[in-house]
Amino acid sequence: MNIHTYEKIWLIASMVLIVGFIATITYGAVGPGIAMIDDDGGTIDPAEINDDERFDDPGVEHVGGNEYEANIVAQTWLYTPEEIEVPANSEVTFYVTSRDVTHSFSVVGTNINTMVVPGQVSEMTVQFDEPGEYGILCNEYCGEYHHTMEGKLTVVPEDEFDLTELSVDAPDEVDAGNETTINATVSNGMQTDLETTATLEIGNQTSEEAITVSGDSSETVEFAVDTDELGPGDNDWTVTVDDYEKSGTLSVVAADGGDDGSDGGDGDA
Repeated sequence: MNIHTYEKIWLIASMVLIVGFIATITYGAVGPGIAMIDDDGGTIDPAEINDDERFDDPGVEHVGGNEYEANIVAQTWLYTPEEIEVPANSEVTFYVTSRDVTHSFSVVGTNINTMVVPGQVSEMTVQFDEPGEYGILCNEYCGEYHHTMEGKLTVVPEDEFDLTELSVDAPDEVDAGNETTINATVSNGMQTDLETTATLEIGNQTSEEAITVSGDSSETVEFAVDTDELGPGDNDWTVTVDDYEKSGTLSVVAADGGDDGSDGGDGDA
């Protein structure tokens, strides 16, 4: 059978278009990493989310080098945590599960876009090279306030990122002349050691302690407080570690249960 030249051209062009169309659909569904349901993270009982070590305190974890994991819980109508911070030049694997109904987890401007189904853990990995901000949206209708379900992902410069936490255990009141302490606990969520300084300021007293916190651990600094030097009354204190700060008030009560005896009051301003 003799096929006219023009017919051959149209046949070839049609085949190219069909192949191109199939390739475009395939790339759109698979190439950018978009998944209808990505349950590579395994399964989980929605009623036991709070007992799972990944989701009992969801957030960002450093797993080594430039690799991080972000554990997120979706529920009507919010993400926990609502705001996520990771460093630039990092590879982040997201693990997302739902506490109640089907949601989605979409990071605008990236290839992260998946359904989040109760009982399953969606797993997605993305590389963040430059600092920036990304919105997080739910594209799966999940109820009356679906439109309010959103979060934020912030990529910060590497030298501005850490996973340090500061907590302070301090008494509210102490009798004058008695010894007391203010304890500062520094937690280091990175896998590398943290070398820093903890500073306590109370009254006219200032104390500094150098501290080294091993990777993925915590250390407590004990500050002794001289109540005789402070004298009876309320004394504001502040503990500082790098950019982290906690504050409170320590009341020093005179031995007879009164104040300094100047006005018979309780020592409050």
